[in-house]
Amino acid sequence: MKLVERRYAEKDRQALLAAGVHPLLARLYAARRIASPGELRYEPASLHAPSLLKNLGHGAALLADAIAAKKRLLIVADYDADGATACAVGMRALRAFGAQVEYLVPDRFKLGYGLTPELVELAATRTPDLLITVDNGIASVEGVARANALGIVTLITDHHLPGAELPAAACIVNPNQPGCDFPSKALAGVGVMFYLMLALRAELRRRGDPKSEINLGSLTDLVALGTIADVVPLDANNRNLVSQGLKRLRSGRAHAGLNALLRAAGRAPAEASSFDLGFIAGPRLNAAGRLADMTLGIECLITDDEARAANCADALDRLNRERRKIEAGMLEQALKYLGGVVESGSSFFNPDWHEGVVGILASRLKDRLHLPVICFARSAAGDLLKGSGRSIPALHLRDCLDLVAKREPGLILRFGGHAQAAGLTIAEAGYQRFAQAFERALEELLPAAERRQVVETDGALAAGELTLNTARMLEAEIWGQGFPQPLFCDTFAVENQRVVGERHLKLQLRKDGKRYEAMRFGSLDPLPAQLRAAYRLAVNEFNGLKSVQLNVEHYE
Repeated sequence: MKLVERRYAEKDRQALLAAGVHPLLARLYAARRIASPGELRYEPASLHAPSLLKNLGHGAALLADAIAAKKRLLIVADYDADGATACAVGMRALRAFGAQVEYLVPDRFKLGYGLTPELVELAATRTPDLLITVDNGIASVEGVARANALGIVTLITDHHLPGAELPAAACIVNPNQPGCDFPSKALAGVGVMFYLMLALRAELRRRGDPKSEINLGSLTDLVALGTIADVVPLDANNRNLVSQGLKRLRSGRAHAGLNALLRAAGRAPAEASSFDLGFIAGPRLNAAGRLADMTLGIECLITDDEARAANCADALDRLNRERRKIEAGMLEQALKYLGGVVESGSSFFNPDWHEGVVGILASRLKDRLHLPVICFARSAAGDLLKGSGRSIPALHLRDCLDLVAKREPGLILRFGGHAQAAGLTIAEAGYQRFAQAFERALEELLPAAERRQVVETDGALAAGELTLNTARMLEAEIWGQGFPQPLFCDTFAVENQRVVGERHLKLQLRKDGKRYEAMRFGSLDPLPAQLRAAYRLAVNEFNGLKSVQLNVEHYE
C-alpha cells in the first residue's frame, strides 16, 4: 500500500478562498476539481433542466393522459435502496397528482432482477394499464415484449447502462441511453424518477390541473437517501439533490420513515450527514431486499404514520443485524478459503452462502485484496448461480463481463451493472469455465501496475485543525462516491492500543507533544510504535459529551 496526497491547482484554491470559503474546505474542494464557488451553489434553480433528459416530456404526457383517463398504474420496483426510494417518490407524487397507482417489488430469490416475463405475468394479475419501472428495465427486452403481447403499456425509468438492444417500451427515460444529452450521467434511479415527476407536474400545470400545485421539494430527502445509498458518483447535480434532501432532514421536515430509520440506529435526524444516509439508513433499507422482501422498506418510506414507520424501521434494524451476522460468517469462510494473499482478481463460490449477501461479501473482499471480486451463491431457482461483483477504480466491471460474454457465448445467462458493481447469472455447471474466463479478462484489462493499492489523502492537518469544530464542519458537507470524504495523513507515535468490542482497536496517538484519541475499526492487527496513518476526523459521543476522534483507515 502507498499513501499519496491529492494534488490541486493553487489558482482554484485561491479562487475559493477569495469567495470566502473556509481555508481547509478551499484546499479540499480544489483537490476535488472544484474551480469556482458556483459549483458549490446548491439550490433548486441550479439543477440541470428536466428538458435535457431525453423522452422526459413524452413520459410526462403518457402519465398525464393515464391519470386523466383514470387508468391503473403499477410501479415495478427494485429490491435495493435506490429502487425503494424511487418507488416511494413515484407512489407519493403520483397519488398526490390523483393517479390510481400501486407498486410491485419482485422477490429477488424467485424472480430475479428487472422486468422479467415471469414478473410481467405476475403484474398482469393486477390488471394494470401501464407499467412503470424504477431503477430497472433498460435490459428487460423479453419482459417488455411480454407486456406488449398482453396489451400493457410500459414506461421505463432507469439509469443503468443499456445493452446492444433496447426494449420496445412506449417510453424510456434513462440518462445513459443513446442520444440523451443530459449532462449528469451519474443520476441515480431515484433521481430519474424525481425528474419525471417534475416534468409531470409541469405537464399537469400546462393542462390546468389544480392537483399540479404540490411541493415536490418535499421528496428530496428520499432522493438524497437513494442517491447516496446507490453509491453513484456525486457530480454537481447529484450533490445539489443530496443537499436539498439533507436540508429537509436537518430541519425536521423529512418523512416519517427516514426519521425512524435513523432513530432506530440511535442517530439524530437534526444532525444527519451524508454518512448517515450511506452507512446508517441505506444498509437498514437494503437489508429488507437482501434477506426478506423490500415491501417492508417501501412501506416504511410511504407511510405518514409515525408509529407504523417506527415499527417498520425496528423490523429493518433487526434484519440488518441478521444481515451483519450472516455477512461476518461468510467473510470468515471466504478468508479461510483464500488462505493467504491472492495475486489476481477472482471469483468465489460456496454452496452455503446467502444469495442476498454476496454483494456485500464481494465488497469486503475487494477492499481487503484491492482486486476485483465476484462472489456467487446458489439461486433459489434451481441449478443457477447468482453472482455479485465489486471492482477497483482501475477496472470497469461491466465492460469486463461484457468481454467474457462475447468470448464465451452462452456462459453468462444475464448480467448488468456499473463500472464498480455488477450482477450476473450463470449455470452452476459453468462456474469453473467462468472463473477461468474472468481471470483471463482481468489479466488483459488490469495491468500489474494498476493492482497496487494507492490511497489518496488530503495531506496533514495542523494541530489547530485537529478539533471538534473541524470534525463538525466536515460532517456538515456533502461527500460520497466520486467526491470522497476527506482522508488526512500524518505520522504519529502509538502510545497505547487495546481491543474493544472484540473487533476494533482503541488507540492513543501522539504528535508534536499532543495526544489524540483514535480508533481502528474492524481490525485487530497490532500497530507499530510509529506509523504514517491515513485517518478521518469524526465526532465521538460518550455519555452525552462530544469529542474529536481520529479513525485510522490505512497506515504505512
